[in-house]
Amino acid sequence: MPPSTYNILMYSHDTYGLGHIRRTMAIASHLLGPGVNILILTGSPIVGRFTFPEGVDFVRIPGMIKKSNSVYVPHSIKVNAKHALHIRRNIITATARAFDPKLFIVDKVPLGLKNEVEPTLRWFKKTRPGTKVILGLRDILDDAESTIQEWMQREYYRALEDLYSEIWVYGTQDIYDPITEYRIPDAISKKMLFTGYIPRAVPPRHFGRRLEKNDDRHKVVVTTGGGGDGYPVLDSYLRMLENHPDAPLKSTMISGPFLPPDMRDEIAVRARSLGVLFTGFSRKIEKEMAKADIIVSMGGYNTVCETLSLKKPSLIIPRESPRMEQRIRAQVLSDRGLCRYLPWSDLDPESLYTAVMDAIEAQQPMRQAIDAFDMTGLEVMRSRLSDFRREET
Repeated sequence: MPPSTYNILMYSHDTYGLGHIRRTMAIASHLLGPGVNILILTGSPIVGRFTFPEGVDFVRIPGMIKKSNSVYVPHSIKVNAKHALHIRRNIITATARAFDPKLFIVDKVPLGLKNEVEPTLRWFKKTRPGTKVILGLRDILDDAESTIQEWMQREYYRALEDLYSEIWVYGTQDIYDPITEYRIPDAISKKMLFTGYIPRAVPPRHFGRRLEKNDDRHKVVVTTGGGGDGYPVLDSYLRMLENHPDAPLKSTMISGPFLPPDMRDEIAVRARSLGVLFTGFSRKIEKEMAKADIIVSMGGYNTVCETLSLKKPSLIIPRESPRMEQRIRAQVLSDRGLCRYLPWSDLDPESLYTAVMDAIEAQQPMRQAIDAFDMTGLEVMRSRLSDFRREET
């Protein structure tokens, strides 16, 4: 007799960048198995550009753009923010009830954007108490003071205690301990499972670094994630090349789809004049990164996971607004020898040139540290899913 269908619903609010949807897709792809169906609720405006494996589909809710940590406006539809959020909330609730999952995974925001997931969480608690409700958190959210203040104001501690079965932290406690940093109460910390970092699919070896014969330049891939705030990095890198035309670098630049069009056009023209390969978006960014000697990025969680999975040395230039997450991650990883980093406040063409050349010199010790770094995230999550399914029988 075939196993019963096990439905998994995943929620990714996706108000900014690529990070949330890429992490959600990576998890979904690895939780697939016989009898498993996965449906993703997402506000990502570019979710349709990705290829989904059989057994995974998505429901698109109206996108919202983050103007600040508390202000959001609709991405495309011409309605006010309150109306857009009402539409999103109704779609989320209706999808959850119709799909009736046995596992519900919420990405990062305990109650969803502007509490839009709270009605669904309470519906599960009241009518489907057997459903496992999981909050997935990246290892670092923001600096401790800001996170504690936000969680208290939005009553997230209460929500985690009352509405969630488990909390999966996509990191390792010895690198960064949110229980201590964010003053997590015992009743909540007992629900927390540190999965480890989430590894990404590694392209076949033939996608690795290939340069022309007699070309001894170092291959650098510059990526700014979604790209919405990546212009200063792209601009500084190109000015660096303009100042150092004889630098032994062969560069590829991936701006991300959310770099404003006028900035993208300007960067594309300048890149072409300097012999830099430029693209705005890549469905298979891992294939481009696999060709690199050094990866220059802003250190978002997903880019870090991709870089470590590919075992690539990297230079991180972390943004410090609206959150300190990237700066903190760059610091703790640098302390472990897993990357080099250049503070945002120090970013200029000359300091960037020095940092890039330093990262090239430090490739070998970085590779050794990366080789010793174990990424267990997907393995741990698959194990928990197996436990949940056994409980069903």
